[in-house]
Amino acid sequence: MLDGETLYSAVDRKPKRSQTLRRVENARARPDVTILVDQYDDDWSQLWWMRLRGRARVLDDGDERAHALALLQEKYPQYRSEPPDGPVLAVDIGDVRTWSA
Repeated sequence: MLDGETLYSAVDRKPKRSQTLRRVENARARPDVTILVDQYDDDWSQLWWMRLRGRARVLDDGDERAHALALLQEKYPQYRSEPPDGPVLAVDIGDVRTWSA
């Protein structure tokens, strides 16, 4: 979920192999991150990608985590009945690159 210059992603309640998730621990250890979003289509004229680079922060509690969860619950109906109970990743975007066919 993008809110201004910050991208939020929550750790949801789906079953996981471990309570310690690699993406969360990686963000704690090395906060410089890159996120790639792409759209594939058999019609290659519809292809596009977006690369976001920024600094990740792990929100275990606090007002910003609550704000992020409210935004995610507004966007994703499944989060209304079962709100994520894990940390929230916040990525402060510093650079955006895009490409489209």
